[in-house]
Order: sequence, then structure tokens, then C-alpha cells
Amino acid sequence: MKVSIKGVRGSIPTTDPKTLFYGGNTSCVTVEEDGGFLILDGGTGIQKVTISEGKTNRIDILLTHLHLDHIQGLGFFKHLFDPEMEVHIYAPASASLSLQKRLSRYLSPPLFPVLIRDLPCKLTLHEISDEVFSIGSFKISSQYIIHTGPTLGYRVEGKKGILAYLPDHEPALGPSGMIQDEKWISGFDLIKGADLLLHDAQYTAEEYKKKIGWGHCSMEDAIHLSGMGNVKKLLLTHHDPSRTDEELHEIYAKLQTEYSGIVDFEFAIEGTEIDLDEFKN
Repeated sequence: MKVSIKGVRGSIPTTDPKTLFYGGNTSCVTVEEDGGFLILDGGTGIQKVTISEGKTNRIDILLTHLHLDHIQGLGFFKHLFDPEMEVHIYAPASASLSLQKRLSRYLSPPLFPVLIRDLPCKLTLHEISDEVFSIGSFKISSQYIIHTGPTLGYRVEGKKGILAYLPDHEPALGPSGMIQDEKWISGFDLIKGADLLLHDAQYTAEEYKKKIGWGHCSMEDAIHLSGMGNVKKLLLTHHDPSRTDEELHEIYAKLQTEYSGIVDFEFAIEGTEIDLDEFKN
């Protein structure tokens, strides 16, 4: 299973030269195995997703939620404008509006010139919740997690690896921080025993004290959560848009000094490709 990181920035894309190393595009990851191909989230990083002509005529996009930084690349994804392409978009069900109506708020004037109903691709929308389903050879588990608005985390199981993807998640929200009983921790079933976890880490522990309830996680909490879940490799993602490369380097060095014994972790870098089969060996 090959995992490619296309976007790692949270909230809003950045174009500052000081963010070039880690990357400035918002959330997007691709997963490939035995001809199967998935896209996780449609942030601005989706512009970097290319599909060779004739390789496949089907694309499956799994959205964690519909905040703008996770869908703002959709309108610029060229394969949505290919009449020969079959595109399936999966996103969390809502009790108020259909997925069609919610996506139409963005893919329509005045925010976007093309209506979603006028996209030339063969588009199918799927509203999902806490469930398990298959896309080709992939087994997908989706589960509602703690974040503002209906938000899903995903567990993608292939023949050669398990990826957990929770880029926006606040597992420590509560009266006394993160619960220690795994049965009550948001998203725990998704991450448990995963070969690779991409997890929200927008704030430091000190910053998080002033951002409780905003729907995001501290780096320290993400590390502890991964250790509890016996995750093999953690990539901390959804970097704060105001954070420079130099600042991330400094924070990473400090975290490695203090937390390296809990789990193998790194900061996610745009453009990284990981082969989980090789990684596991």
C-alpha cells in the first residue's frame, strides 16, 4: 500500500517561502494498492493528484468533513471535468441538509462559477456514518469523531497495510483532558494497531489550553493517543497556517527529546510517499 501526502496545512493554504519545506497546501492524501486508488480529503493538495490516462476511469474521494480547507480543491480537480470519469464522493451524513445541498454551497456562484450539477463527470455522492464498507480491495471503516460539524475519521485496510486518517480531531475535549479508558476515546477503534496514522496536531500543549473546543489536537496529545493505540508510525499533520518551517523544526526537535520513547513519529511533509509494505519490514 502506497500513501502519498499531497497537503498538510490546516485551516487555510499558505504561500510563504518560510513554509516551503513542510508545504502549504491543505489536507489531501492518496492511497494506492493493486490498482485501487483512493483520495482522502479535497483540500488544495488535490491539485497535485494526477491519474495517468487509461489507468482508471473511477475515482473515490473520501471527505472527512466539509470545512473549506478540506474541500476547496475540489473545484480545481481536473478529473471532475472529464465526462469519461466516474467519481464517487463520500462524506459524513448530516441531520439537516443532504450532501448535495451542502457541497452546492461551495460549488455554485458566488463562491465558484460552476454548479455541482453541471460537472461533466459521472458523479455519485455517498452519505456515510459509523459503518464499514468496501471500495475495490480496500476495507474502509468510518466513524464520527470529535470536531466541529459532522466529521469522520477513516481506517483504510488493504492487503499490505492499515492507514488511519484523522486530520481534524480533538480527542482530549472533556472536563479533565483525554480519558484513559480506550472504550471512551474518540476515534480509538480507527487508530488501534494501525501501521500509519495521520493525525491532527495543530497546536502545542500550551497553545491548546486557549483553544479547547476548537476541534483540534495538541501534538503531545496526538503522541500519547498513538502510544495508547500501538500505532507503528505517526505523522503529525494539519500544521497551523501561521507556523513557519523554522518553528516546526524547533518544535519537532523538542518533542523528539521529550516523547521519542512513546511512538515513532514525524511531522507530515507535503510530497512524502510511504510504502507501508516496506515500512512494516
